[in-house]
Amino acid sequence: MATTWIKALHKGGGNSIAAALDRSTDYISAGDKTNDGELIEGYECDPFTAASEFLFSKRQYEQITGRDQGARDVIAYHIRMSFKPEEITAEKALELGKKLAMRWTRGKHQFLVAAHINTGNPHVHVIYNSVNLNNDGKYQDFKGSAFALRRLSDTLCLEHGLSIIEKPSLSKGRNYQKYVGCDKPTTVRDQLRGLVDSVLPACKDFNSFLVALQEAGVEVKQGKQLSFKLPGGKRFTRQDTLGDDYSETAILERLAGTRTVVSKQTTAPVVKTEKPNILIDIEAKIQQGYGTGFVQYAQTQNLKSMARTLIFLQEHGITDRGMLTEKVGAVTDEFNSIAGRISTAEKRMDEISELQEQIGVYSRTRKVYDAYRDSKWSGKFYNANAADIILHKATKKYFDGLGLKKLPPMQSLKQEWVTLDAERKQCYSKYKQAKSEMADWQRVKANVDSILGEPRQQDRIHLRDER
Repeated sequence: MATTWIKALHKGGGNSIAAALDRSTDYISAGDKTNDGELIEGYECDPFTAASEFLFSKRQYEQITGRDQGARDVIAYHIRMSFKPEEITAEKALELGKKLAMRWTRGKHQFLVAAHINTGNPHVHVIYNSVNLNNDGKYQDFKGSAFALRRLSDTLCLEHGLSIIEKPSLSKGRNYQKYVGCDKPTTVRDQLRGLVDSVLPACKDFNSFLVALQEAGVEVKQGKQLSFKLPGGKRFTRQDTLGDDYSETAILERLAGTRTVVSKQTTAPVVKTEKPNILIDIEAKIQQGYGTGFVQYAQTQNLKSMARTLIFLQEHGITDRGMLTEKVGAVTDEFNSIAGRISTAEKRMDEISELQEQIGVYSRTRKVYDAYRDSKWSGKFYNANAADIILHKATKKYFDGLGLKKLPPMQSLKQEWVTLDAERKQCYSKYKQAKSEMADWQRVKANVDSILGEPRQQDRIHLRDER
């Protein structure tokens, strides 16, 4: 029961192209939605640098063509493909999302595809670059593209034994979640209330409560009304909109033990671990309109982050910035190596799968094509068997494009695919740890650079525990 939609992405009011791309790619690549990045893949781009690669191609396009559409420019297109609950796994959804993106773009545009598992059923997001791979043209949207995309999506689902919506138009006010019988998704306010309930028991006063929220990844803004923003969230939510049990007065009463609230949170919220955080730029925050009350809070956070940074360095035996730079380079190279091996293996696996499909079609239609040739290219025979003849010609053209003089045995292709899949799984077992390690070291280096200032080439400043 797949439902599919497409929309064009623009810069938005006052935003740069880079900011708009980052916002879109960050949303679909969020770790809590993609099993920490395991359900993300890119075509002709690295999944974790896709926004930068898209931006580079756009600059190349402007240089080659001299065209600049300004605020009307479509920077990318966003596709979402949803499925009936419990009918498909996240991995299968990712596979279908890749196939949909490849067929829709005909392999002429970079794209990022991610399967999300944060709702009641797996669904897929695809963002593809409006600029083509040659950087000399752009995707041309057309009237009825949404209908054509849905038809292509339905075709893919039928090919893989999945159900589709026969009449996809929904009655007014009836959303997809109700259409397929899913429970109402968790709202931003529900998530914030759950986080408040989870951190509050360990807090002694209101300041420690705010610190605990920050350590859980929530951004806090003080003004006339206290406001919170979830990790990766788009906007702040005022505290006074969370309900009577979550107002500032209610929080103080709960801290004092004079008010008891039973949490409605059914699953524990994800709380960030005690790792070095990037230091808060207090001056920049003040310029953005943060109140003076935020300064004391930020200073406290920065002191804690500095302490964690120092402990981290001591635990890993890092005594100077040269060693730190070398370590960051080493873990980054290791991560890039693993990611590259995964990308290479998956690209070849896709090629093998496509080749197997084409060989299957070729074998199935060969007898009909041979009979057509024996009939001296009879028009009557062609009209009766046009579908198989067209498919056979298409597969021959596909093989010619690959430069194949002789088709490889199916058994050897299957064996190669199994070997690559084993290698990919082995790499994935290391991928998550390598990514986490790289992020930790990059945070530490950013903190050290912020604390000590940007290093000069001749500097060898030693880091020590001042007691």
